Amino acid sequence: MAANQFPVEPHPDAPDPTVDRVVPDTPEEDLRGRALRRLKKKADFRSHLMIYVLVNGMLVLIWAMTGSGFFWPAFVLGGWGIGLVANAVDAYVVDTPTEEQIESEMERLRRR
Repeated sequence: MAANQFPVEPHPDAPDPTVDRVVPDTPEEDLRGRALRRLKKKADFRSHLMIYVLVNGMLVLIWAMTGSGFFWPAFVLGGWGIGLVANAVDAYVVDTPTEEQIESEMERLRRR
């Protein structure tokens, strides 16, 4: 030991640097996490759909009770419907990217 160095004792609460703290997910845990995320997206979509039907049903009812002239609820139905379709696609169609897709995108970014 050099003359200008003192022995340093680590703090008792300090993590052990020799222990690997990153525990990789097992395939079963990863699959469970993905399943939970998909189920949450599906439940969120069903809530979104219910609110869409209730609010737009009320707007159509108001339209019908006020003389049934120009069908102005179409603007709300159409605009909100676009968002609802996007939410449905996210909940029921889109899945997490595969390793092949991730590698392909990483390679594309490296070439930039």
